[in-house]
Amino acid sequence: MFAPLQNDTFLRALLRQPTEYTPVWLMRQAGRYLPEYNATRARAGSFMGLATNPDFATEVTLQPLERYALDAAILFSDILTVPDAMGLGLSFAAGEGPRFAHPVRDEQAVAQLAVPDMAKLQYVFDAVTSIRRALGGRVPLIGFSGSPWTLACYMVEGGSSSDYRLVKTMLYQRPDLMHRILQVNADAVAAYLNAQIDAGAQAVMIFDSWGGVLADGAFQTFSLAYTQRVLQQLKKEHAGQRIPRIVFTKGGGPWLEAIAAIDTDAVGVDWTVNLGQARARVGHRVALQGNLDPAVLFASPEQIRAEVERTLDSFGAPANPDGSHAGHVFNLGHGINQFTPPEHVAVLVDAVHEHSRRIRAR
Repeated sequence: MFAPLQNDTFLRALLRQPTEYTPVWLMRQAGRYLPEYNATRARAGSFMGLATNPDFATEVTLQPLERYALDAAILFSDILTVPDAMGLGLSFAAGEGPRFAHPVRDEQAVAQLAVPDMAKLQYVFDAVTSIRRALGGRVPLIGFSGSPWTLACYMVEGGSSSDYRLVKTMLYQRPDLMHRILQVNADAVAAYLNAQIDAGAQAVMIFDSWGGVLADGAFQTFSLAYTQRVLQQLKKEHAGQRIPRIVFTKGGGPWLEAIAAIDTDAVGVDWTVNLGQARARVGHRVALQGNLDPAVLFASPEQIRAEVERTLDSFGAPANPDGSHAGHVFNLGHGINQFTPPEHVAVLVDAVHEHSRRIRAR
């Protein structure tokens, strides 16, 4: 059904197998910093018009790969497709971010929540298959979802939040309601990611974007436990191939060991984490993904190269003393900024490949 994979460096790194260089892809690599993306979005008429049309989603997913020697593609979609399929009424107002018409804030709303019919998300699965075919085996395709906790934040707040007052109030005042939301979300995310795998995704990533806003103790109970519930239901293989899984918690540095222990293959880290220290903390259990500060891309090409080299050097040589390998996938510590100069991304990608080869040659 699909062309043979020509570059599996990204998948091998996730599975802590030897690689000739450090693979690189970027969170939000298909996005507003690219003029061609903005042109396609204008043709689509809106963000949701773009995300719900498999042809447009395929087009924008491939755009950064035409410019840069990236080692993976990531499905173009949004983390809020799952709650939208639950009937919460997702919309995107210009300059305001996502909004739900029907936020979940009381017992009745929570009681009505259910894992949505995956047929409502068929446009996502059609996009996965379309992108995989269009890639022609060039690089692997990553599927993704928001974490149960991150989805709950948007569902309760009704959109983005600066203080998470409503969702945290529910967490502390009515933990029974919060657990019910998270159970439904976890089972929905698992079904959603498994359907992406069936459609052609070769790795999957869970974005716990707001896990870092939780207190210690609350993170383990209300975020990590439900990410683990997702992982326990995910397919580890499809069509005879391993499907690696990545968990990224922005602000998750204090809990790296706990995140590494929940049966993920890789842990994404933001720019506040020292990669060498993170490697020592997680040991041989998982690969690491990250973690350049996206703001570095506003600096000069020389400074970008220096920061890339510093990041790679902090991780160190991939080989462990016992002969095993500690996988590393280079990425930003969060999504690329929309004002990033596109030519600076080329400097980053080339610097990762060049310096990581030098490290292996030492």
